[in-house]
Amino acid sequence: MNGFINLIDHFKAGDFADPTTSLGAFIYALVFAFLAWIVGRALRLAIHRLLAYDKRALVDRTTVRFLGQLAQIGVYLFAFISYAHLVPALSHLGTAWLASVSVISVVVGIAAQSTLGNLISGISLLLYRPFNVGDRLQLATPSGLETAEVESLNLGYTILKTDDNRRIVVPNSLMASQTTVNLTGEDPRALCSIPFPISCQANLNQARAILLELARAHPLAQQVTGCPVTQVGPAGVVLTLNLWAPHLEAAYTLKCDLLEQAHQRFLKDGIHLPFPQTTVTLQGAPPNPMPPVSPMAPYAAQLG
Repeated sequence: MNGFINLIDHFKAGDFADPTTSLGAFIYALVFAFLAWIVGRALRLAIHRLLAYDKRALVDRTTVRFLGQLAQIGVYLFAFISYAHLVPALSHLGTAWLASVSVISVVVGIAAQSTLGNLISGISLLLYRPFNVGDRLQLATPSGLETAEVESLNLGYTILKTDDNRRIVVPNSLMASQTTVNLTGEDPRALCSIPFPISCQANLNQARAILLELARAHPLAQQVTGCPVTQVGPAGVVLTLNLWAPHLEAAYTLKCDLLEQAHQRFLKDGIHLPFPQTTVTLQGAPPNPMPPVSPMAPYAAQLG
């Protein structure tokens, strides 16, 4: 009860507004933390709304998201510095810190070298722009070669989304140092090469004409470059149809459609597919040929 009365007395005396007192320092800490949280949340909501209303892709999403995260950290850092300058006790403590800033910088640099390295690598990725959010990348991972779409570029990590809805989290330092293949880039088109094996006895010109006809009639085919013979072997002849698709997903759909349509047309027009066969030739006759054995020989004794 006495503690509550003392707290009321402090409020009546105006100690809650005096940063030199413990109560005032605590109240100012709550106020600065709340203001920093409000400003940070407002920045985050403003970025989300800006990206949501940007239907024509006029804003660089990678830059906006990365700088938004830096701005949120800057808001909390500015709030802490302002609070430290307002409270005399922390101001004197800050002067003592400045005297040993070299030692602190070395300790922090050693302890957080991986975190700082990821941050600096993220800034370099933002400046040099080897990829953007939404680009499809091909990179080496512990599970093997993966193809995924860049979902976000954060302060420390780059997050990619695979076609089967998995997330690949790569540190920015590793992302900036390893070799990646950008499958999107400025030209999103994808070259689609589809091999079609046919029998050696099939009409080669007729098969090529069918493939070119099907490719030119497909709505996803942008440009058909040709259909040359790429392989001749004992199993048959391989015709490779080369054409451009608007993007990588369309190339997969285009390949599946043309394989199915070509199979149906080949069956209709009598173009046979190759079937591997093996012919074994025995040179000469065995020295002691065995007489043929009747399949009923084991049952001869029982039958009498």
